Amino acid sequence: MESNHKAGFVNIIGNPNVGKSTLMNAFVGEKLSIITSKAQTTRHRILGIVNGDDFQVILSDTPGIIKPAYDLQSSMMNFVKSAFEDADILIYMVEIGEKALKDEAFFEKIKNSKIPVLLLLNKVDTTTQEILEEQVQYWQEKLPTVELHPISALSNFNVKNVFQRILELLPNAPAYYPKDQLTDKPERFFVNETIREKILMYYKKEIPYAVEVETEEFFEDEKIIRIRSVIMVERETQKGIIIGHKGSALKRVGVESRKDLEKFFDKQVHIELYVKVNKNWRNDSRQLKRFGYNG
Repeated sequence: MESNHKAGFVNIIGNPNVGKSTLMNAFVGEKLSIITSKAQTTRHRILGIVNGDDFQVILSDTPGIIKPAYDLQSSMMNFVKSAFEDADILIYMVEIGEKALKDEAFFEKIKNSKIPVLLLLNKVDTTTQEILEEQVQYWQEKLPTVELHPISALSNFNVKNVFQRILELLPNAPAYYPKDQLTDKPERFFVNETIREKILMYYKKEIPYAVEVETEEFFEDEKIIRIRSVIMVERETQKGIIIGHKGSALKRVGVESRKDLEKFFDKQVHIELYVKVNKNWRNDSRQLKRFGYNG
Protein backbone atom coordinates (compact mmCIF):
# COMPACT_ATOMS: atom_id res chain seq x y z
CA MET A 1 0.00 0.00 0.00
CA GLU A 2 2.82 2.39 0.94
CA SER A 3 4.07 2.51 -2.65
CA ASN A 4 0.85 4.29 -3.69
CA HIS A 5 1.13 6.79 -0.86
CA LYS A 6 2.27 10.32 -1.70
CA ALA A 7 3.91 12.69 0.73
CA GLY A 8 6.03 15.80 0.57
CA PHE A 9 6.79 19.35 1.62
CA VAL A 10 5.04 22.25 -0.10
CA ASN A 11 6.53 25.60 0.82
CA ILE A 12 4.71 28.88 0.20
CA ILE A 13 6.76 32.01 -0.46
CA GLY A 14 6.03 35.56 -1.65
CA ASN A 15 5.97 39.23 -0.67
CA PRO A 16 4.22 40.33 2.54
CA ASN A 17 0.39 40.40 2.48
CA VAL A 18 -0.19 38.46 -0.74
CA GLY A 19 -2.39 35.89 1.03
CA LYS A 20 0.05 33.07 1.89
CA SER A 21 -1.46 32.41 5.31
CA THR A 22 -5.02 32.57 3.93
CA LEU A 23 -4.10 29.95 1.32
CA MET A 24 -2.54 27.63 3.86
CA ASN A 25 -5.54 27.90 6.14
CA ALA A 26 -7.82 27.19 3.15
CA PHE A 27 -5.82 24.01 2.46
CA VAL A 28 -5.63 22.85 6.08
CA GLY A 29 -9.12 23.92 7.11
CA GLU A 30 -7.89 25.24 10.45
CA LYS A 31 -6.68 28.68 11.39
CA LEU A 32 -3.00 27.87 11.89
CA SER A 33 -1.43 31.02 10.50
CA ILE A 34 -2.50 34.37 11.82
CA ILE A 35 -4.01 36.60 9.17
CA THR A 36 -4.19 40.37 9.41
CA SER A 37 -3.77 43.17 6.91
CA LYS A 38 -0.48 44.30 8.47
CA ALA A 39 2.79 43.27 6.83
CA GLN A 40 5.13 40.76 8.48
CA THR A 41 2.37 38.97 10.35
CA THR A 42 4.01 35.57 9.95
CA ARG A 43 7.39 35.49 11.67
CA HIS A 44 8.15 31.77 11.75
CA ARG A 45 7.75 28.93 9.31
CA ILE A 46 4.46 27.41 10.34
CA LEU A 47 3.74 23.86 9.32
CA GLY A 48 0.22 22.72 8.48
CA ILE A 49 -0.42 19.09 7.61
CA VAL A 50 -3.21 17.84 5.32
CA ASN A 51 -3.80 14.11 5.54
CA GLY A 52 -5.74 11.75 3.29
CA ASP A 53 -5.79 7.95 3.06
CA ASP A 54 -3.14 7.95 0.35
CA PHE A 55 -1.40 11.30 0.86
CA GLN A 56 0.18 13.69 3.33
CA VAL A 57 0.83 17.27 2.27
CA ILE A 58 3.11 19.22 4.62
CA LEU A 59 2.58 22.91 4.01
CA SER A 60 4.93 25.57 5.19
CA ASP A 61 3.86 29.20 5.38
CA THR A 62 6.84 31.56 5.45
CA PRO A 63 7.28 35.22 6.39
CA GLY A 64 6.80 37.72 3.56
CA ILE A 65 10.01 38.55 1.71
CA ILE A 66 11.52 41.87 2.77
CA LYS A 67 14.90 43.57 2.94
CA PRO A 68 15.78 43.06 6.63
CA ALA A 69 16.12 46.17 8.79
CA TYR A 70 17.03 44.51 12.11
CA ASP A 71 18.11 41.12 13.48
CA LEU A 72 14.58 39.80 13.92
CA GLN A 73 13.88 40.40 10.22
CA SER A 74 17.17 38.75 9.18
CA SER A 75 16.14 35.71 11.17
CA MET A 76 12.72 35.77 9.46
CA MET A 77 14.44 35.80 6.05
CA ASN A 78 16.50 32.76 7.08
CA PHE A 79 13.19 30.88 7.44
CA VAL A 80 12.40 31.82 3.83
CA LYS A 81 15.83 30.67 2.58
CA SER A 82 15.33 27.32 4.27
CA ALA A 83 12.01 26.97 2.40
CA PHE A 84 14.00 26.48 -0.81
CA GLU A 85 16.12 23.75 0.74
CA ASP A 86 13.55 21.20 1.87
CA ALA A 87 10.67 21.68 -0.58
CA ASP A 88 9.29 19.06 -2.96
CA ILE A 89 7.05 21.73 -4.50
CA LEU A 90 7.37 25.49 -4.23
CA ILE A 91 4.37 27.80 -4.31
CA TYR A 92 5.26 31.33 -5.31
CA MET A 93 2.36 33.59 -4.51
CA VAL A 94 1.79 36.98 -6.10
CA GLU A 95 -1.22 39.26 -6.11
CA ILE A 96 -2.84 41.19 -8.95
CA GLY A 97 -0.78 44.28 -9.81
CA GLU A 98 2.44 43.01 -8.28
CA LYS A 99 5.57 43.17 -10.40
CA ALA A 100 8.44 41.43 -8.58
CA LEU A 101 9.81 40.13 -5.34
CA LYS A 102 11.33 42.57 -2.88
CA ASP A 103 14.55 40.59 -3.20
CA GLU A 104 16.04 39.92 -6.65
CA ALA A 105 18.17 36.99 -5.45
CA PHE A 106 15.04 35.08 -4.41
CA PHE A 107 13.54 35.74 -7.82
CA GLU A 108 16.55 34.17 -9.53
CA LYS A 109 16.24 31.15 -7.25
CA ILE A 110 12.63 30.65 -8.33
CA LYS A 111 13.58 31.02 -12.00
CA ASN A 112 16.29 28.38 -11.72
CA SER A 113 14.45 26.05 -9.38
CA LYS A 114 14.96 22.34 -10.01
CA ILE A 115 11.70 21.44 -8.28
CA PRO A 116 8.17 22.16 -9.58
CA VAL A 117 7.05 25.75 -8.96
CA LEU A 118 3.39 26.76 -8.96
CA LEU A 119 2.90 30.48 -9.42
CA LEU A 120 -0.42 31.43 -7.83
CA LEU A 121 -1.85 34.73 -8.97
CA ASN A 122 -4.02 35.64 -5.97
CA LYS A 123 -6.92 38.05 -5.40
CA VAL A 124 -8.34 37.59 -8.92
CA ASP A 125 -11.77 38.38 -7.48
CA THR A 126 -10.65 42.02 -7.09
CA THR A 127 -9.89 42.69 -10.75
CA THR A 128 -11.24 42.70 -14.33
CA GLN A 129 -10.79 40.00 -16.96
CA GLU A 130 -8.63 42.37 -19.02
CA ILE A 131 -6.19 43.10 -16.19
CA LEU A 132 -6.09 39.42 -15.28
CA GLU A 133 -5.09 38.49 -18.84
CA GLU A 134 -2.36 41.16 -18.85
CA GLN A 135 -1.04 39.85 -15.53
CA VAL A 136 -1.00 36.25 -16.72
CA GLN A 137 0.97 37.28 -19.81
CA TYR A 138 3.40 39.36 -17.72
CA TRP A 139 4.22 36.47 -15.36
CA GLN A 140 4.45 33.89 -18.14
CA GLU A 141 7.10 36.04 -19.83
CA LYS A 142 8.93 36.69 -16.57
CA LEU A 143 8.90 33.07 -15.38
CA PRO A 144 8.34 30.87 -18.43
CA THR A 145 9.25 27.62 -16.64
CA VAL A 146 6.67 27.82 -13.86
CA GLU A 147 3.03 26.69 -13.86
CA LEU A 148 0.57 29.56 -13.39
CA HIS A 149 -2.81 29.30 -11.63
CA PRO A 150 -5.16 32.26 -10.99
CA ILE A 151 -6.82 31.92 -7.55
CA SER A 152 -8.65 33.72 -4.78
CA ALA A 153 -7.54 32.22 -1.47
CA LEU A 154 -10.09 34.26 0.46
CA SER A 155 -13.14 33.17 -1.55
CA ASN A 156 -11.70 29.69 -2.21
CA PHE A 157 -11.71 30.16 -6.01
CA ASN A 158 -9.60 27.49 -7.78
CA VAL A 159 -8.00 26.41 -4.48
CA LYS A 160 -9.23 22.80 -4.84
CA ASN A 161 -7.73 22.53 -8.34
CA VAL A 162 -4.37 23.78 -7.09
CA PHE A 163 -4.47 21.23 -4.27
CA GLN A 164 -5.26 18.50 -6.80
CA ARG A 165 -2.25 19.59 -8.85
CA ILE A 166 -0.06 19.44 -5.73
CA LEU A 167 -1.16 15.83 -5.17
CA GLU A 168 -0.24 14.98 -8.78
CA LEU A 169 3.24 16.49 -8.38
CA LEU A 170 4.04 14.96 -4.98
CA PRO A 171 6.56 12.12 -4.86
CA ASN A 172 5.60 8.63 -3.70
CA ALA A 173 6.63 8.44 -0.07
CA PRO A 174 5.36 7.25 3.31
CA ALA A 175 3.89 9.80 5.75
CA TYR A 176 6.43 11.97 7.60
CA TYR A 177 4.12 12.74 10.54
CA PRO A 178 1.38 10.80 12.36
CA LYS A 179 -1.83 10.91 10.32
CA ASP A 180 -3.84 12.64 13.06
CA GLN A 181 -1.35 15.48 13.40
CA LEU A 182 -2.30 18.94 12.17
CA THR A 183 0.94 20.82 12.77
CA ASP A 184 4.46 20.46 14.16
CA LYS A 185 4.04 23.39 16.55
CA PRO A 186 3.30 23.03 20.29
CA GLU A 187 0.09 24.38 21.83
CA ARG A 188 1.83 27.34 23.43
CA PHE A 189 2.93 28.52 19.98
CA PHE A 190 -0.72 28.92 18.92
CA VAL A 191 -1.57 30.70 22.14
CA ASN A 192 1.26 33.18 21.45
CA GLU A 193 0.21 33.63 17.83
CA THR A 194 -3.44 34.19 18.72
CA ILE A 195 -2.56 36.89 21.24
CA ARG A 196 -0.16 38.47 18.74
CA GLU A 197 -2.89 38.49 16.09
CA LYS A 198 -5.17 40.49 18.42
CA ILE A 199 -2.36 42.97 19.07
CA LEU A 200 -1.86 43.36 15.32
CA MET A 201 -5.57 44.03 14.95
CA TYR A 202 -6.09 46.48 17.79
CA TYR A 203 -2.91 48.55 17.98
CA LYS A 204 -1.40 50.89 15.44
CA LYS A 205 2.01 51.95 14.16
CA GLU A 206 5.10 50.36 15.67
CA ILE A 207 3.41 48.62 18.62
CA PRO A 208 2.65 45.22 17.01
CA TYR A 209 6.17 44.88 15.64
CA ALA A 210 7.79 45.63 19.00
CA VAL A 211 5.78 42.86 20.66
CA GLU A 212 6.64 39.26 21.39
CA VAL A 213 4.38 36.93 23.37
CA GLU A 214 5.58 34.18 25.65
CA THR A 215 3.25 31.68 27.30
CA GLU A 216 4.73 30.81 30.67
CA GLU A 217 2.01 28.46 31.85
CA PHE A 218 -0.29 26.11 29.96
CA PHE A 219 -2.22 23.73 32.22
CA GLU A 220 -4.89 21.52 30.74
CA ASP A 221 -7.31 19.40 32.70
CA GLU A 222 -10.52 17.70 31.67
CA LYS A 223 -12.75 20.79 31.56
CA ILE A 224 -10.51 23.82 31.25
CA ILE A 225 -7.15 25.10 29.98
CA ARG A 226 -5.43 27.68 32.20
CA ILE A 227 -2.99 29.96 30.41
CA ARG A 228 -0.63 32.63 31.67
CA SER A 229 1.08 34.68 28.95
CA VAL A 230 3.45 37.62 29.00
CA ILE A 231 3.36 40.32 26.32
CA MET A 232 6.83 41.74 25.86
CA VAL A 233 7.43 45.26 24.61
CA GLU A 234 10.61 47.29 24.12
CA ARG A 235 9.71 50.48 26.00
CA GLU A 236 7.69 51.71 29.00
CA THR A 237 5.52 53.91 26.76
CA GLN A 238 4.55 50.84 24.71
CA LYS A 239 3.60 49.04 27.92
CA GLY A 240 1.17 51.85 28.76
CA ILE A 241 -0.40 51.69 25.30
CA ILE A 242 -0.83 47.89 25.46
CA ILE A 243 -2.53 48.09 28.87
CA GLY A 244 -4.70 51.09 27.96
CA HIS A 245 -6.89 53.23 30.22
CA LYS A 246 -7.61 51.26 33.41
CA GLY A 247 -6.47 48.09 31.64
CA SER A 248 -9.26 48.23 29.04
CA ALA A 249 -7.07 47.60 25.98
CA LEU A 250 -5.34 44.58 27.53
CA LYS A 251 -8.69 43.22 28.68
CA ARG A 252 -10.01 43.31 25.10
CA VAL A 253 -6.95 41.37 23.85
CA GLY A 254 -7.59 38.78 26.58
CA VAL A 255 -11.31 38.41 25.83
CA GLU A 256 -10.84 38.12 22.04
CA SER A 257 -7.89 35.69 22.40
CA ARG A 258 -9.90 33.51 24.77
CA LYS A 259 -12.79 33.27 22.26
CA ASP A 260 -10.46 32.12 19.47
CA LEU A 261 -8.54 29.70 21.69
CA GLU A 262 -11.75 28.09 22.96
CA LYS A 263 -12.69 27.40 19.34
CA PHE A 264 -9.19 26.15 18.51
CA PHE A 265 -8.89 23.79 21.52
CA ASP A 266 -12.62 23.05 21.73
CA LYS A 267 -12.50 23.58 25.48
CA GLN A 268 -13.06 26.29 28.08
CA VAL A 269 -10.05 28.59 28.43
CA HIS A 270 -8.98 30.86 31.28
CA ILE A 271 -6.28 33.32 30.24
CA GLU A 272 -4.19 35.79 32.26
CA LEU A 273 -2.12 38.41 30.43
CA TYR A 274 0.79 40.45 31.76
CA VAL A 275 2.92 43.12 30.07
CA LYS A 276 6.67 43.33 30.57
CA VAL A 277 9.36 45.67 29.18
CA ASN A 278 12.16 43.74 27.51
CA LYS A 279 14.47 46.37 26.06
CA ASN A 280 15.71 45.98 22.49
CA TRP A 281 14.76 42.29 22.21
CA ARG A 282 14.55 42.48 18.38
CA ASN A 283 18.31 43.03 18.13
CA ASP A 284 19.39 40.71 20.92
CA SER A 285 20.49 37.37 19.49
CA ARG A 286 20.20 35.60 22.86
CA GLN A 287 16.58 36.74 23.22
CA LEU A 288 15.75 35.95 19.58
CA LYS A 289 17.03 32.43 20.07
CA ARG A 290 14.85 32.08 23.15
CA PHE A 291 11.79 33.09 21.11
CA GLY A 292 12.65 30.50 18.46
CA TYR A 293 14.05 32.79 15.75
CA ASN A 294 17.79 32.17 15.48
CA GLY A 295 17.71 28.44 15.53
